[in-house]
Amino acid sequence: MPLLLDLFLQFALLFCVAFGGASALLPEMHRVVVEQKHWLDDATFTHLYAIAQAAPGPNGLVVTLIGWEVAGLPGALVTTLAMSLPMSIVIYLLMRHWHRFAGHPVQQAVQLGVAPLAVGLVAAAAFMIGQAAGLAWGGGVFVLGVVLAQLRTTWHPLWLIAMGALVGALGWV
Repeated sequence: MPLLLDLFLQFALLFCVAFGGASALLPEMHRVVVEQKHWLDDATFTHLYAIAQAAPGPNGLVVTLIGWEVAGLPGALVTTLAMSLPMSIVIYLLMRHWHRFAGHPVQQAVQLGVAPLAVGLVAAAAFMIGQAAGLAWGGGVFVLGVVLAQLRTTWHPLWLIAMGALVGALGWV
C-alpha cells in the first residue's frame, strides 16, 4: 500500500475513537507508528510529542509532526486531514439527529460513559509518555506533586512548568 494512503487510513482509524483528543490516543498511536509500522523510533516519537506540547495550538499538532517526519509535507497534510475529516463528517451527521434523542436513556448512557473513557485514555497516554521519557523515581514523585498542586491550589501551570525546568536542571529527575 502506498505510504500516504497507509498514513491516512491508520490515522483515520485512530481518530474514530479519539475520546479525549489526540493526547488520549498516544499509546495506540505509539503502537501503530513505532511498534507496528516502524515509521519512527521511541525517541523521535517522544520528541515530536514534546514539541507539539510546547508549541501553541491544539494537541493534535503531534499528528501533523508525525506525518511530516514520516513523509514530509504531503505526510503532514495527509495525517492532519485523516485526523479531522472522517470524524467531522460522522459528527456532522450525528449531531443533525442527536437532539431527537434528548432525555433518552441511551443518550444519557453515552454521555455518562464517554467521560471516564476520556479520562482513562488521557491517563494511559500520560503513563506512556512518562515511560518513554525514562522517568525515574524522582520524576514519579514530581508528577504526583504536580497533580496534587493542580488539585489543591490555584497556581498557574506556568509556575509548575518553571518548577519542572528547575528540577530537571538540578538533575533531580
